[in-house]
Amino acid sequence: MGSVAGVQVLDRSVAVLDAVAAQGPLALAELADATGLPRATAHRLAIALEVHGLLARDGGGRFALGGRLIGWGAIAARSDPILDAAPAVLAALRDSSGESAQLYVREGDQRVCVAIAERATGLRDSVPLGAALPLDAGSGARVLLAWADDAERFPRVAAGELAAVRRRGWAQTVGDREPGVASVSAPVHDASGAVVAAISVSGPIERIGRQPGRGLAATVVAAARDLEARARGDARP
Repeated sequence: MGSVAGVQVLDRSVAVLDAVAAQGPLALAELADATGLPRATAHRLAIALEVHGLLARDGGGRFALGGRLIGWGAIAARSDPILDAAPAVLAALRDSSGESAQLYVREGDQRVCVAIAERATGLRDSVPLGAALPLDAGSGARVLLAWADDAERFPRVAAGELAAVRRRGWAQTVGDREPGVASVSAPVHDASGAVVAAISVSGPIERIGRQPGRGLAATVVAAARDLEARARGDARP
């Protein structure tokens, strides 16, 4: 029984961290709503995570990601050549496309934003670092599903659409994940050739249009190849 209770505590603690990562700093009531946990349980877990440095308080007393968790993330990034190379590539993609850039990986039945480069000014499509998003909505999801062995488990996305993504090497969606937002994504391969991530740009439909691939696909695909090359340690020009 003890081990079952321990797993439940771990699951709930991860839910608390996920909520803060996805939504940003949260007050206790917001944290309870986001996780579906009783307020007292959410408070107890948040305080415990704060003691261990995994959560911290911002100036308004809200729970935010703690320095220890951020440090672990930096260590993980250094141990993964794709994550290590991602910041520079995403910054270049943002600058060349004029739109926010993201890198997603699959975790279970979700995709998680593991690196971002946001526009400094103007209307942005903000995807928080660490945000967990559906695996059947958005162009990043299309890319990850197109090369997945279990894509049939996600019937919202037609098999023919995924086949088209594989043929052309990129995906686009308009208003799929979020109304008013369009995006273009391309696959990122590891050294073995397996698709391990999706690199994306996203922005308001009013700015990038209802056929965003026409103007952005080549740029996003080039960024994916650049990321792969940097991860392999190839010299850059």
